Amino acid sequence: MTNVIACIDDSSLSEYVTDASVWASIKMEVPLTLLHSLEKAAVTTNKNDLSGSIGFGSREHLLGELTELDEKRAKLSLEHGKAILNDAQKHAEAAGAKNISLLQRHGDLIETLTDLEDSTRAVILGRCGNNNDMNANTMGSHIERAARALHNPILITVGEFKAPTNFMIAYDGRETSDNAIARIIKSPLLKGLTCHLVMAGEDTKARRAKFENAKALLEQEGFKVTDALIAGDIYPVLTQYRQENHIELMVMGAYAHSKVKQFFVGSNTSKMIVESTIPLLILR
Repeated sequence: MTNVIACIDDSSLSEYVTDASVWASIKMEVPLTLLHSLEKAAVTTNKNDLSGSIGFGSREHLLGELTELDEKRAKLSLEHGKAILNDAQKHAEAAGAKNISLLQRHGDLIETLTDLEDSTRAVILGRCGNNNDMNANTMGSHIERAARALHNPILITVGEFKAPTNFMIAYDGRETSDNAIARIIKSPLLKGLTCHLVMAGEDTKARRAKFENAKALLEQEGFKVTDALIAGDIYPVLTQYRQENHIELMVMGAYAHSKVKQFFVGSNTSKMIVESTIPLLILR
């Protein structure tokens, strides 16, 4: 059975991640898993380094106390994580989720998500983790790593989440955009929402043909589509259209494998994620 996985930590964004995951699980009619990952750095201390800093003449019981302190930290982190998950579960239930499971794992978050990929329908992440200011124009390193490692849809929340009534597809005519269209058509996630299909750049015969074909595919599946092919650079065109048309969810295709880094580093997509005030759905 596949699940929507919400990545929960102790940041203020976790409440919004939970809201988004409840919406996704209800729309796709799949169970919801609330995941809290205990990062290794948060639950252990390198005792070799500590022993070296104590000094040659220090008594051995200090090492024992440091070991005990490590164990207490690990236990407290575990209990803190359970409390975070329990609070998230209560919030999810209040928001309407029915089938909820809690999962706590030790280790790296992205490695955990990779291990769970076969049973995952979608992953919900906050744009910033608990080490970042949610009001700053920043993007947590976990976003790029998730896009590199995972093949599931990734929904990125950037603030308070409300169920969208519309979405915008940033279409460029490339294979990644066509793959995104195909995934949108097959999934119930965006069904019933007004679709804005937007293409930036030159209006050539070849680009127009691909654009019209993408629109036709969406309309055949029952989507109400508003289309716009607008001259100009990608980022300013998409940003202006989003603002003028009150878009509530952005949908973009991601490059695959080795090109994923190019997708983020110095790219328009990176700018969209960092500066967006609405959730963004990345499809691979």
